[in-house]
Formats: sequence, C-alpha cells, structure tokens
Amino acid sequence: MSDVVLIDWGGGNIGSVRYALERLGARAVLSADPDMIAAAKRVILPGVGAAAPAMARLRSLGLVEPIRRLQQPLLGICLGMQLLYESSAEGDVECLGLLPGRIARLQPAPEIRVPHMGWNRLQHRGAADLLDGIDDGAHAYFVHGYAAPVSADTLATATHGDTFAAVVGRGSCFGAQFHPERSAAAGSRLLANFLAMEAA
Repeated sequence: MSDVVLIDWGGGNIGSVRYALERLGARAVLSADPDMIAAAKRVILPGVGAAAPAMARLRSLGLVEPIRRLQQPLLGICLGMQLLYESSAEGDVECLGLLPGRIARLQPAPEIRVPHMGWNRLQHRGAADLLDGIDDGAHAYFVHGYAAPVSADTLATATHGDTFAAVVGRGSCFGAQFHPERSAAAGSRLLANFLAMEAA
C-alpha cells in the first residue's frame, strides 16, 4: 500500500507535489481510481486552475462522492484546498462541502495585486499537529486569486490586503492555500507532518 495517493484529476501541480513527497521518502501514487483512493492511508487533492472546471472534472471521473466519504487524512493544496469548501465564487460552483464556508475573490487595492503571487508569512492561530516545527511567521509561497475566510477551522492565516485562511483543518480534513512543494523548509515540514498522520 502506498503512503499517500494523489488524486490525479489533471491539477497542474501534481508532479511537483509527488516529487516533494518522494524527497521525504514517501511512496506517492497518482490515481483517479475511486477504490485505490478509498484504500489509501492518506490522500492529497492537489490543484492549480479554476474551481468550476476542476469540480466538473472530478464529477466526470466519479470522484466527488468517494472524496466526500474519505475517513483517512486528506490534504487539499492550493485550489485543492478551496475545493474542500461548500462553494466558490469562482464560477459560482458547488464544491465538496467538507468544510463550511464559501471561497471569495481576493480584493485588489492600491499596491495589492491580484492574483497574489509570491512569498508571504504564515501566522499561527494556536497549536496544530500539521504546523508542528513550522515557526510562526515562516514564509510560504502563494499563487492564487481566491481564498477561504478565516473561521474556526483556520490553523494559520496570511494577509494580502485582506487576511485569509492559509492552513485549515477539521477532523481528518486539512488544506494549505500555499504551495508546500515550492515553500522550502516550511512546506517540506508541513508535508512531513501530514505523512505522519494516521487515520482517526
């Protein structure tokens, strides 16, 4: 059995996420097979792109309900994190509904460019296993134009004009708005922490 299955729906960052996991010694498998995903110890939903076509692709692959039924640790990355929520303003689409809330567009302002691209600081909102060993204020690399609101599920925030959820968690469901595979030591540690998680 693989250490982690990456859901292979066509998300643009899936290869770099796999390489980052393999650098940590993990056996990472790409799959769009519902049975293989259901049997995995841990599952990652990567993603780059837009919410509406991503959800359409997951539906066409028959993966929406299998993802919703997962009990093992699940990590959404970038767009994959946004898809964990109930809905997104990007295309006004219903998403997976594993986390409450709606993804909203980041608001541009003087000296605030959208999409948000580049390094930004993570601000912790309390202790969390996923953030173990990652300093409050550590830098992570972001590329996104939409974001999740800060809520009770927010483990860390970042600020680009508005403050938004940068890392989230509820039960065995987690998300990182930034790209851990491109975030040097902080990103590597987050992935290592996820690989250490066991099913509840």
